[in-house]
Amino acid sequence: MNKILLQGIKKRLDEKAGRWADELYHVLWAYHTTPRTAMGESPFNLTFGTEAIIPIDIGVPSPRVTCFNERLNEGRLHANLDLLEEVREESQIRSAAYKQRVSRYHDTKIHPREYRVGDLVLRRAAVSQPIKAGKLSPTWEGPYKVVEVIRPGSYKFKTLDKNQLPHAWNSKNLRKYYQ
Repeated sequence: MNKILLQGIKKRLDEKAGRWADELYHVLWAYHTTPRTAMGESPFNLTFGTEAIIPIDIGVPSPRVTCFNERLNEGRLHANLDLLEEVREESQIRSAAYKQRVSRYHDTKIHPREYRVGDLVLRRAAVSQPIKAGKLSPTWEGPYKVVEVIRPGSYKFKTLDKNQLPHAWNSKNLRKYYQ
């Protein structure tokens, strides 16, 4: 389930602990009508070609409701629908640019792990034996001794019993073992 939706439901469930289904509608409405940072548009706008009027605007007089002109509104709705494909394409371009910026920022903060021949390492169990992976299974297995550095970030190693492992391992699936 979406993390943002869960956070929204939790915020609304102060006294209504067992009635989360009643609050789901409000959380979904807020989620669909709020513009996303990555896209610059709300999902509602990308779907229907116009911004939604929030329920409070109908009950409390706001400039958007008091200055409403049905004839002008209909013309603007048709114009919005005509431009909807362009809005979607711009949103897709903004989303791709946002993902590149986030990726670039992330990559500047990541420092590759480097091991030397003779270092003891643990390897990720879920990668070596994906079928056995479960909630209660161990996350790491080993220790193993690094025998060869094939290239930066790629290593061959052997068990402490001197048995060579057949495949090279990427450093993202390894971590240093401390005795």
